[in-house]
Amino acid sequence: MPGIIIRNGRIIDPSQSLDKVTSLLIEDGKIAAIGSEVNATVKEIDATGKIIAPGLVDAHVQLREPGFEEDETIESGTSAAINGGFTSIACLPNTSPTTDTQAQVQFIQQKASQADNCHVFVIACVSKNREGQELAEMGILTKAGAVAFSDAPNPLGKTDLFRRALEYSRMFDVPILDHPEIPELSQSGIMHSGAISMVLGLSGMHPDSEELATGRDLRLAETTGARLHLMDISTEGSVELIRRAKGRGVNVTSEICIANLYLTDEIMRTFDSNYKVNPPLRSQLHIDACITGLQDGTIDVITSGHAPRASEKKMTELDQAPFGMSQIEITLGLAISNLVVPGHLDYPTLISKLSTNPAKALKLDKGTLAVGAAADVTIIDPDVLWEVDPNKFTSLSTNTPFSGLKLTGRADTVIVDGEIKLQR
Repeated sequence: MPGIIIRNGRIIDPSQSLDKVTSLLIEDGKIAAIGSEVNATVKEIDATGKIIAPGLVDAHVQLREPGFEEDETIESGTSAAINGGFTSIACLPNTSPTTDTQAQVQFIQQKASQADNCHVFVIACVSKNREGQELAEMGILTKAGAVAFSDAPNPLGKTDLFRRALEYSRMFDVPILDHPEIPELSQSGIMHSGAISMVLGLSGMHPDSEELATGRDLRLAETTGARLHLMDISTEGSVELIRRAKGRGVNVTSEICIANLYLTDEIMRTFDSNYKVNPPLRSQLHIDACITGLQDGTIDVITSGHAPRASEKKMTELDQAPFGMSQIEITLGLAISNLVVPGHLDYPTLISKLSTNPAKALKLDKGTLAVGAAADVTIIDPDVLWEVDPNKFTSLSTNTPFSGLKLTGRADTVIVDGEIKLQR
């Protein structure tokens, strides 16, 4: 494999507390050296004015294959990940059949290998068929290569099953990922429960639904000592509960989907089903609390929450339309435009949330530019202005309300295992 030297870029690697303008050498698919003195007769990339970051890692992606190939396939979803700057993704088990057998884990791995785009890590089911009744064979699934367990986007409703899953997860040293929600408090909900939902006459999803489940999950993680990763955090109360739990030493990490960091429930006045997501878009109060949670480390990870849905599924009444947005190709631009440009986060913090931290949360050997590590690199142009055009998505689904939105910053070059997968 030919080598690559990337010159004159600002290398930001939170895993090494590294932030300086210098050069990076890639040889044999690995990071070979970092430093201004690096020289080699290899392909050169001039990264002047750009950021050289560890390959971005998305811990929350729906690939939809098998069973829902009209929404997305493993090939199209991994291509979309590359287009968005992600070199590694973790895929949820909400397929048909679900990812609850060794054969299904291997199917995803084989399809991802054939696609040869980005790395794909499999999140297997906690319960058989994601029905929440009987534990899946966690030991067998771990041996097959599953890196974590979740029933997401379904919540883990049965507390006894959840506790047993946490206990087993300690044996296999893998995290349990939960979408915290009490279904009885959010069932049939369409949007955030508040003044706007009352005005619009739409059924609401109350913050209590998330916060009660978050509190339960944290308590179980504390008593079992297991690794818990809370998905889809979106409320002020959840952020405070997690902050206190971390202060007590609970082994918990948490994430937020990019949409919940910049869109409020006011947008639901449009009745556009592309804004229908779970967790719902909340009020500015909750967004501000979540941004504070990112700043102080309470929220570790930013995800795309990529949930592709075929256009015909979204083109129906709001109460019948499925939840979800196709977001992985615009997540980086949305994060830069809405978090870095306004001054909420600096680039080292943003990159930690999009690369180093998700890798740590899932215990992946990713998210670093350390010498000897796999050469997964995302070069970011922080100043480029561009316009969202769903017709240019490589995802099969274009269920985004952001057509025409102007963003700042995107991935310029994406390298996976030393191979250039994208160069604009």
